[in-house]
Amino acid sequence: MNQSEDFGKILKPWPNLVDHFTATPDEIYQNIEMLFSKEAIDWALISCHLPDMLQVVQSIRAGRLSPSTILRKLGTASRKNKLYFAFRELGRVIRTQFLLEYIGDDELRRVIQAAQNKCEGFNQFTQWVHFGADKITDNVRDEQLKVIKYNHLVANLVIFHNCQTLTQVLKELEAEGMALTPELLSTFSPYRTHHINRFGLSEVKERHPPPVSYDIKF
Repeated sequence: MNQSEDFGKILKPWPNLVDHFTATPDEIYQNIEMLFSKEAIDWALISCHLPDMLQVVQSIRAGRLSPSTILRKLGTASRKNKLYFAFRELGRVIRTQFLLEYIGDDELRRVIQAAQNKCEGFNQFTQWVHFGADKITDNVRDEQLKVIKYNHLVANLVIFHNCQTLTQVLKELEAEGMALTPELLSTFSPYRTHHINRFGLSEVKERHPPPVSYDIKF
């Protein structure tokens, strides 16, 4: 396996690498040059606006700024909004640093992959529970929140049912003398669906209607 294939597997969660930058324009990194764009971090911009950035952080921590105010002031990419570009440069530094840590730390990759698998498993399970429509058709925020919350409520009820059933079966197996190891239990998932009938039971009853009289009376 060559180096590009190795990086391709490691960087699967990051299909777009254009937001990772070098420390200086003349910096060249052997073997990992492909991970970075041609731009470099603007350290002077971060240094110039660092006091203002720290003031924003302190205001957020003290609860003096509302989320709407933060988004309004820092979410506009205007040439006059220098603070926006300063925070953008800081975000580039953090993203690039995390990418390098992700590449060099096997344990960190295992933790992230495990968390992603859990999230994706739950999302697929909630989509399976929310059958009959693949999207939320209401354009009203309150109605959208209701659909999401009710969907999660039903999904959690099914998960609780699965966990209770699995626990009962495992206790019976343990009572019969079977050794339950952590490795064995880690293979079970609460997102089981094959035993759930989403459409309910439809009972067909035999009916014997009386014969139809074709005698026409005038």
